[in-house]
Amino acid sequence: MFSGLVALDSDLQLAPDIAERWDVSDDGTVYTFYLRENAKFHDGKRITASDFKWSIERAASPDTASPVADTYLKDIVGVEAVLEGDATNISGIRVIDESTLQIEIDAPKAYFLAKLTYPTAYVLDRENVESGGRTWTDNPNGSGPFKLKEYRIGERIILERNENFYREPPHLDSIAMNLAGGQSMAMYENDEIDITGVGLFDLDRVLDPSEDLNRELVVAPPDFSVSYVGFNTSMAPFDDANFRKALNHAVDKELISAEVLSDLVEPAYGILPPGFPGFNTELDGLRYDEELAKSLLEDSAYADPATRPRIVVTVPGTGGTIGLDLEVVIEMWKQVLGVEVEIQQVEWATYLQDLDQHRFQAYAGLGWQADYPDPQDFLDILFHTESSLNHGLYSNPDADAILERARVEPDVNRRVELYQEAEDLIVKDAAWLPLWYSGERYVLIKDHVKDYRVTPMIVPKLKDVHFSDE
Repeated sequence: MFSGLVALDSDLQLAPDIAERWDVSDDGTVYTFYLRENAKFHDGKRITASDFKWSIERAASPDTASPVADTYLKDIVGVEAVLEGDATNISGIRVIDESTLQIEIDAPKAYFLAKLTYPTAYVLDRENVESGGRTWTDNPNGSGPFKLKEYRIGERIILERNENFYREPPHLDSIAMNLAGGQSMAMYENDEIDITGVGLFDLDRVLDPSEDLNRELVVAPPDFSVSYVGFNTSMAPFDDANFRKALNHAVDKELISAEVLSDLVEPAYGILPPGFPGFNTELDGLRYDEELAKSLLEDSAYADPATRPRIVVTVPGTGGTIGLDLEVVIEMWKQVLGVEVEIQQVEWATYLQDLDQHRFQAYAGLGWQADYPDPQDFLDILFHTESSLNHGLYSNPDADAILERARVEPDVNRRVELYQEAEDLIVKDAAWLPLWYSGERYVLIKDHVKDYRVTPMIVPKLKDVHFSDE
């Protein structure tokens, strides 16, 4: 429903969006965007450079309380002053004329354009937002290929084609998304829905070549994501690197993947997922080794269980299951090391708030999925000392220095080398217990649905989907 200056296409390549082209200064710090003359909001009103300036300033405003504006906009000169409430105008964003917007960043950064594909930098209609108050999203005047026709909380969302779209309009008249739950496989087999994921319960049946459903099966590539157990490295006992390493080496991920998760995931020993830019095939990680785990525990400051602090791992939820894989991880810690932990479940909104405030000793139930295809999106954002999303307060001056060099390194190959060096340090420090990379995903798509592409990273480009004429 919304759009920005630039976008990622289905091949994860940068593509023009509302900006039909752009120039970059010789020093790599000033971007000049030239907006499409025909770019309009859903109501037909033209989108201007001023709309973008206002939208980004709104995103950075403390009144908006965005949890991600710091992460995705702070490279822009003047954003920090707005985030801190010292200014309302972002000095690094200049409106040259209605169709020309200039953005200055604090240093030449190869990933800056990719950051602008994240929705925090999308354009909004000021009149729509200000007149609608806190409920403006009930009737959003967006700019994307589809408009909101109906939204019933917990029931459904219906989108309809935006005839004013500034590029090729969508092929579909409308899209209905079922939010009510129910048996999606039964709904698919009854022709009530066109697309569904395949769960573990139905997987064997769908994989059987003799089954009719098998011909509609699409095996999609793994997500660019990683799940993990996070450690607050400022709190005992996780302030001891040997203790963190011992926990890593005590977990047999190969066994859990095969016996508990039916090989639907891939054990993670690093941070960057397979196939992602910068993925290091030679990174060994902290693999299962009982004797090494016990030795590291003995070398830690918390070898004696009598004086070891009580350990609590917090997960989001309210009384439900914590996940069989996490239960097995906790049991392995107990069996291999004699380390016992308690589980605390908290409601999702509270979990996120406490996570941001670094209140957890250890935390699970989380994953990180790429927002743009650059290793900076994982390593810098999650592990640099000053990053607001460094929830474990991990701090390594050597890693920081490497990450800061990688930000401004113009040579692509050297950037990758730097990120791999930083990842190696982070993994050896056991800042996390990486758990899983997602495995291949199984999706059923009706024969008459064409050009629905499931990518490793972004929301499918529904504007390209169409029905066959047969």
